[in-house]
Formats: sequence, C-alpha cells, structure tokens
Amino acid sequence: MEHIHFLAFAMPAFFLFVYIEFRLAQIRKRTGLFKYESSVSNISIGIAERLINLFISASFYQLYYSIYNNYRLFDISQNVAVWIALILATDFVWYWYHRLGHEVNFFWAAHIVHHHSEEFNLTAAARITTFQAIIRTGFWCILPFLGFHPNMVITMLLVHGAYSFFTHTQMAKRVKWLEYVFVTPSVHGVHHASDEKYLDKNYGDMFTFWDRLFGTYQQEEEQPNYGLTHPLKSHSFLWQHFHYYFEIYELWKRSKGFSNRWKAVFGSPAAMDQDIRPLLEKRFLQERPRCRHRLKFRNYLYLQLGLCTLVLSVVTYFFNILSIEDKWLAVLLILITLINCGALLEQRRWVYYLEYARIILISNYFLYKLNLAELSWLPVVVLILAEQLFSLGKKYQRLVLQVERI
Repeated sequence: MEHIHFLAFAMPAFFLFVYIEFRLAQIRKRTGLFKYESSVSNISIGIAERLINLFISASFYQLYYSIYNNYRLFDISQNVAVWIALILATDFVWYWYHRLGHEVNFFWAAHIVHHHSEEFNLTAAARITTFQAIIRTGFWCILPFLGFHPNMVITMLLVHGAYSFFTHTQMAKRVKWLEYVFVTPSVHGVHHASDEKYLDKNYGDMFTFWDRLFGTYQQEEEQPNYGLTHPLKSHSFLWQHFHYYFEIYELWKRSKGFSNRWKAVFGSPAAMDQDIRPLLEKRFLQERPRCRHRLKFRNYLYLQLGLCTLVLSVVTYFFNILSIEDKWLAVLLILITLINCGALLEQRRWVYYLEYARIILISNYFLYKLNLAELSWLPVVVLILAEQLFSLGKKYQRLVLQVERI
C-alpha cells in the first residue's frame, strides 16, 4: 500500500478543513450550520470507517489485481484519453452504485448512515461506513474487469473521495453555470435534502450529466431541509450503524411468503413500514433526557475524539511495522472510545463501566509488553479498590456526566 503514509495525514487535514469551514460560518454569522452532537456523531463514524478500512483495503486492492490479471476483457493502455475515459466510467459506476444505494433496502442499510445528519457541512462527508465501502468495492470491480489497471482505478477513487468531500458544504458560493457539468455543493445539498421535491435526486459524484440523462437531476430552488424524512432519534454510535438492518429484519419477520420476504431485503426503502423504527427505538433505546451540555463535558468529548484521531494517524503511518498486538489495541481502544462518545451524548449511565473496560485494556496491554501477563488481574483489583475508597462513580457523574436539564 504505497499511499499509506499519505493517508496518515488525511484525518488531520480533515480537521483543518472543518475548522476553516467553522470559522467561515462564524464570520458569516451562520454558526447554526454546526451542531455539537451532530458533529461529534459525524466525526465518530468517519474515524471508525478509516480505522476498519485500514485493515481491509488491502484485500480490496488484491481483488482488483486478481480480476485485472485473470479476467480483464481488454488491454487498456495508460494515456490522457484513457484517464479521461476512466473519470467518466468511474462516475458512471458511482451514479448507479449510489442510486441503487437509495433504491434497494439492503444497500440503503449501509448508505442511510450518510444521510442521518440534519446539518450539511464537511463533517457530514465523514459519515461513511465500512459496510458501504465493501458494497461499493463490488461495483468498482467492473473497472479492472473492463481492463483499467488497478493503479489507475485506485488513483481515481482517491480523486473521487477528495472531490466529494468538498461538495458537503454551504460555505461555497453557488455558480449556476458550473452545474450544467459538475456536481457542486448546491447540487449535492439537494441530494441530502428531506424535502419531497428533492428526494432521490442528484446521484452523480463529479458530473451532473448522468442525472440529467436518467431523469434524476434537480437544481436547488428553495433552501433544503437536510437529513432523513423520518429522523433518527439517537446519536448512539452502534444504533446509527445497525438500526436499519434491524428494521429490515423486523419487516422480514412480518412478511409472509418468499416474494414478500425478498422485497423486505431487496425491495424499495419507500415501502418500509414506517411504524417499525419507532417500535424498535422504544424496544432498544432508553428515553434520552433533553439537556444542555456544559463546557467540561464538551471538552471531555473533544479530548476523546482527539485521542482517536492521534492513534489512528500513528497507526496508519506505522501500519507496516506495528505488531498484531499493537494493531488490535488500536482497534479496540478506538472503537470503545467511539462507542463511549455516543453513549455520553445519549447520557447512558453504563458508559462509566465502559471507561473501566478501556482502562483495563490499556493496562493489560502494557503488562503484556512488559512480560507480566500473569498480572492481568491486577488492574481489575486496583479499580475495584479505587471505586470503594474514592467513590469514582459519583465523581465521574459529577465531572463528566455534567449536563443541565432543559
């Protein structure tokens, strides 16, 4: 993976651009474009996707090379005309992958996470799940099958990823004549809207002519309302990833006969029974108190996201020389921390025990590195004693779960 060191700086660069956008929003008196809970949720999902893809992207590349070496239809050279053809081909495949992601329940389950955010800013671009990355890899396999070299395909996918990042903003001035050819922030903002006239429109990533050709183009006419038509009532890291799979399963259980059960999985999301999500939320989620987060609480969450970003960047940069134990520690530490962030936003009291799990994990890692694995019980005993002597739970509730009820 030759570009691995380059990707190590992707997350820091992401935060830099988000900060620039945030400052511009402040200068232009549009601070409502950013909401604390939503931004934390968006960034958490983006960190998880980068982390997991770090481990599985190599298999994606190997798949491309295997298809190219054994099954390609044509021997396509590498020149300017071919690169232009690849740009068009990639966007064409992207269009259909994206469109099917909205029209097929099973694909929508992976893509819906990207549309949860009711704010349209650069943090929303981070809302990509590993499930979605796996599904779209299947579509990208068409390109090496046709005969485009995997190196070209990988390069073009990086270009697409960078381009689409900058279409998730409201800070760019609208240039209407560009929209005849290119996807702009205004064009993609329509795609993220929940207004009836904007639903299921503008699937292209770089170019608008596919949408115009297939009848799915819609220009911005009124200011869009962003998010889902039926908003998710949770910032839980886990629930955001898996709720729609639960909804599909619930619909599948209710359906009778092979045809109806097939439609439950591969039918249109528009046909999903709308009483299922409230039922599942009542079953699996606690009522979330309406509250205002204080500065100490916010700073604690910022610290955790900063820790995740630092660990992810270091692991990415040194990925090829880290031991398997180091990598597993990073994965577990980051995932526990991201689940922690979502639980804190939801004000779940059990998050305190998740903090214990994180401390025990880190402690046992260092004991293992020091050849003291037989003392793995020690952190547990120390924490139990500390809890009894210093009432850590009460201090945690006062200092961390510090909110003002509304």
